[in-house]
Amino acid sequence: MSHKISFGTDGWRGIIAKDFTFDNVRLVARAVAAYIHQLGLGKRGIVVGRDNRFLAEEFAEAVAEEFTNQDIPVFLCSGATPTPVTAYAIKLQEAAGAVMLTASHNPPPYNGFKFIPEYAGPALPHITQKIEENIAKLQAGEPCDFYQLEPATGRYGHLVAEELAKTCNCTELNPFEAYIEHISTIIDLAVIRQAGLKVVVDPMYGAGIGYLEHLLGEAGAQVEVFHNTRDPLFGGTLPEPTGHSLDELRQRVKAGSAHLGLALDGDADRFGIIDANGEYITPNQFLPLLYYHLLTVKGWRGPVARTVATTHLLDRLAAKVGQPVYESPVGFKYIGQNMLEKDCILGGEESGGLSIKGHIPEKDGILAGLLAAEMVAYHQKSLTELLQQVYAEFGQLYSERLDIHTSLEQKEAILSQLKDFAPSELAGQLVTEKITLDGTKLILADGAWVLIRPSGTEPLFRVYVEANSLEQKHKLQQAIKEMLHLDT
Repeated sequence: MSHKISFGTDGWRGIIAKDFTFDNVRLVARAVAAYIHQLGLGKRGIVVGRDNRFLAEEFAEAVAEEFTNQDIPVFLCSGATPTPVTAYAIKLQEAAGAVMLTASHNPPPYNGFKFIPEYAGPALPHITQKIEENIAKLQAGEPCDFYQLEPATGRYGHLVAEELAKTCNCTELNPFEAYIEHISTIIDLAVIRQAGLKVVVDPMYGAGIGYLEHLLGEAGAQVEVFHNTRDPLFGGTLPEPTGHSLDELRQRVKAGSAHLGLALDGDADRFGIIDANGEYITPNQFLPLLYYHLLTVKGWRGPVARTVATTHLLDRLAAKVGQPVYESPVGFKYIGQNMLEKDCILGGEESGGLSIKGHIPEKDGILAGLLAAEMVAYHQKSLTELLQQVYAEFGQLYSERLDIHTSLEQKEAILSQLKDFAPSELAGQLVTEKITLDGTKLILADGAWVLIRPSGTEPLFRVYVEANSLEQKHKLQQAIKEMLHLDT
């Protein structure tokens, strides 16, 4: 029986050797090749990048063979390459798109297949749907609507790019220098150079090794870096730069009296920031800080794009300068779409992804870390001090996400209840609006809000709350749990 392959929020992911097999990876590559031919873009070629996970080189070789066998030239990135750098290489090569082999921040047993179209941002649902249709046809032994050669036999052994180039239409590509040059036009490296910053960098054994430390070092910062060797087990933890996983970074920042600690996830598209005092700066805190910096220091004017789960402090800043906010479902693909179509100067999500105008519409943890350094250098203040400045002007909001596990039966009952879930008040505040863009979101009269989103794969609900005080946050969390009979 064929394994069902589907693209989630950010590509197809599976457990190596169980779901993520060479046969399945080759199958998905052929389905993507079909999609590219259907667009008439085959001759432009495709970029293939990969991270530091198990068998990364071998999977990349298998993908390269499949594309060249389908008469699509390949630009194969040499070495582990971050997702945003792979995406940027599309623009560099004027390619039809890219395949990035990564499971991002997922546990070590996982790997993933992400298709990035020619606009260098995450694939939108209508694109992944077409690829899934091609996969289903190939699994059923039906022809796709394109010129299909016989599937490559594959050797599964690792070939370096130069050897692979001898056997097929494959060119080795190292986009490091071009990406560095591009980022250097976006970040004010001169300001960083003048500030004498001390920065600690944790790339979490991932594909982002070498990027932040190079750029900051070139700008004259004193840089300490650790976890900067390849480890497919990621040191026995998740390559996810959140407040729970950055204890060592926190300790090193405080011990070295550094101005900042910067972390990247497994494929360097997400960021984590530790301030000089050892505090974790959440994405919901950093995004308004960055928007404030873009508006007041760089003098930019433009809308902001955020997901339904991301802080409304962005809305307060945008309102002051008369700019709209574009709210989207969870997933950076929707933010990227708004950045392309609405000319947004910032797009971000509470899970740690952002990009800005002038860059690609793909989330980039390297860019985020450098922007944090630029802000600290320019203002000569810590991020915590800058936050207090923003709070003094726009008010402070308190955000938190709870992950609440249920049984399958409970999940179905709660999903049924949510269909007609429309309370008139919550924790003493009137409910003024209900939004069902992605999950169920209730806006309160005083600007606080709650969002309930079911997991698409697990018996799990994510409950997001943003409130005007810690007391209100706790009351809203408790009210939702009681109303929906959610047990923590």
